[in-house]
Amino acid sequence: CIIKVPMGTIVRDAETGELLAEILENGQQVVIQKGGRGGKGNARFSTATDRAPRYAEEGQLIEPIRIRLELKLIADVALVGFPNAGKSTLISRISSARPKVDEYEFTTLHPNLGVVTYDDFKSFLVADIPGLIEGAAEGRGLGVKFLRHIERTRVLLHLLDGSTPHGSLINEFETIRKEVKKFNPDMLNRHYAVAVNKMDSLFSENELDEIKQFCQEKQIPFFQISAVTGEGLDKMIPKLGHLVEASRPAPTTTEELHQKTEAPDRKTLFLNEV
Repeated sequence: CIIKVPMGTIVRDAETGELLAEILENGQQVVIQKGGRGGKGNARFSTATDRAPRYAEEGQLIEPIRIRLELKLIADVALVGFPNAGKSTLISRISSARPKVDEYEFTTLHPNLGVVTYDDFKSFLVADIPGLIEGAAEGRGLGVKFLRHIERTRVLLHLLDGSTPHGSLINEFETIRKEVKKFNPDMLNRHYAVAVNKMDSLFSENELDEIKQFCQEKQIPFFQISAVTGEGLDKMIPKLGHLVEASRPAPTTTEELHQKTEAPDRKTLFLNEV
């Protein structure tokens, strides 16, 4: 049979957890379990004296396999930060996405996707995931369930809440980086940027100056924005787009795509991206 799945789907053996395939390209097809060999029909056994025999040869059965499908969203930019940092408000401001927005923490219960346009005709896909808290990589809060969705993003935008007292926005930024590292150290090698949100109700100029200087010293792209008023978004969006462009690999050739279509030998089913 043929199963159509979204791009970003991971196929695993349900019993062993073995990774069988990943659907990473539009139009990619993967064989997971090859069908059994067909038997011979009664016509193959006809003779001059018996033109329609009532027996046939059975086909060869295959060992059944149970598979588990997991979805990892494929986005260009992921919004990461503490709960109530304004991630959902931001994605609704810069794209057509309309996530639930409220003042209480953990309003976002599932990832949201939006398409952001810049430089007139270019675009990138942004993902808003539930807020992370310290200890998220060990299971605290809701974000740990969705950290896997940012594994495939090209750029991480660390969104910090400038409207409430933290003691240090730098500490907030480093806490999120620590949780990302514990979940997957390789993600620290991605392009990333820092944005202090809610500039329309800034709590501390000193905290803002500290994180701004910190980012300048470490050459981290830094933005001061307000998702509510739109302040600073005209500067941030093109810069994020350029970071996405810098991180995109060369286009996949037809030959390279063909090499990805065969899963380990013993398996098959037929997965097709829609």
